[in-house]
Amino acid sequence: MLKTNSVYLGRYRQEEEVKTSHFPLSGLLPADHILALNLETRTLSLLSHGPSLLMVQQLSANELHMILPILEYFPHYCPYEVLLAHVSSSVVTEASITRCRQRLREAQARGQWQQELRPIRRALSSLRNKLHRFHLEISNIRERGCNLTNLPWTFDSP
Repeated sequence: MLKTNSVYLGRYRQEEEVKTSHFPLSGLLPADHILALNLETRTLSLLSHGPSLLMVQQLSANELHMILPILEYFPHYCPYEVLLAHVSSSVVTEASITRCRQRLREAQARGQWQQELRPIRRALSSLRNKLHRFHLEISNIRERGCNLTNLPWTFDSP
């Protein structure tokens, strides 16, 4: 979902391509809310109908590498091999995902599953804290992957 947006800088109008993906996350966010992920600035924003900016979080490169496939796979879980490919490779292809799947199978056979997932767990740990502000949680599905769930909304929530 790449969009081309008009950007206004002072008195001059400049067209530039801004790589922003929008995710409504039906069932996790209120119906009039949407998440916007800007790949260039590595920002995750919560927007409401209007649009109004309700919240924004700056993501690290590793956090961005983790959240993008999780959001793209929603409402299904994102397999660990996809997450591993995103965190360990600058360009993710079917071949790199297949290599990561094999890498995980071999690690599991050697009893080193947890060590192999360490880069994913590190990135997810810091990402979880940021997602909590959006009332979102990352749930682990044992030896499968991760998916998004929600935290309860309260009256003081955006």
